[in-house]
Amino acid sequence: MRNLRDALQRAQQRGTAIGHFNIADSVQLKAVLAAAQELNVPVLVGVSEGEREFIGVRQIAALVRSLREELDFPIFLNADHTHSLPNAVAAAKAGFDAIVFDLSALPLEENVRQTKEAIEVLKSINPGILVEGEIGDIGTGSEIHDAPPDLPRGLTTPEEAKQFVESTHVDILAPAVGNMHGMLKSMIRGQTKKHLDIPRIAKIKSAARVPLTLHGGSGTDDEHFRSAIAAGINIIHINTELRVAWRRGLEEGLAKQPNEVVPYKILPLAVESVKQVVRSRLRLFNRVEGLQPASALSSQTLPGAAEL
Repeated sequence: MRNLRDALQRAQQRGTAIGHFNIADSVQLKAVLAAAQELNVPVLVGVSEGEREFIGVRQIAALVRSLREELDFPIFLNADHTHSLPNAVAAAKAGFDAIVFDLSALPLEENVRQTKEAIEVLKSINPGILVEGEIGDIGTGSEIHDAPPDLPRGLTTPEEAKQFVESTHVDILAPAVGNMHGMLKSMIRGQTKKHLDIPRIAKIKSAARVPLTLHGGSGTDDEHFRSAIAAGINIIHINTELRVAWRRGLEEGLAKQPNEVVPYKILPLAVESVKQVVRSRLRLFNRVEGLQPASALSSQTLPGAAEL
């Protein structure tokens, strides 16, 4: 797989999905890469605007590129939820493999107009970059919520998807199909799961005829993941599950070594905690058999979840 487009085409042919995991530090990146290497599957690293501001746009691009070249491994970089053209241009110039140009908060017509303009600019910088557009409402913030957010604009229709893709020429589409950013406290405790509108996914795929991304995947029912992939989902985003695992692993490392001040002696437990989540999700998305099901995440990889 020379590039992300090749990886997406192969995933489509094999009936699998590429796992996309957001990171904000080297602990998470180390865990994501280690899990993907262990299973020998391609992986997408995502950084939102806030995560890019923290870790550095050019710095994370250089790091992921060096890992891909040194290891000869299909790890790719995505500028997640980019809400302005200047930020998208910065990511394109830094060498990102893909950009989510997210203007889903705007009316559809304005979203179409600005996304089309952005694609023309971004493709002039790098013709091979993949640009993803988003329509519908899945909320904001990969955080822990007390109650489901109000999503007044509802789900994406096949007609909207077709119009958006044909008008903008996006490479990838992110629809609203029952997904939601973040997780509820009850999801962290394993009491509830997100459920997706599978027939809607299939209709959107048929109408749009481009790769589809599922944002807000954390806390989704395993069977719904499998059905969503079969219906046409090609990329699945996981963020909140990793953030919770990162914190739990860090807390465990500090608790076990209360007098330690050397970061690389404390952080391995955080790496392992995140790696377990990534590995479990990658196994599910790539139909790899053998280890515990991803549904065991809440009880197996998120210690202390009952406190939330």
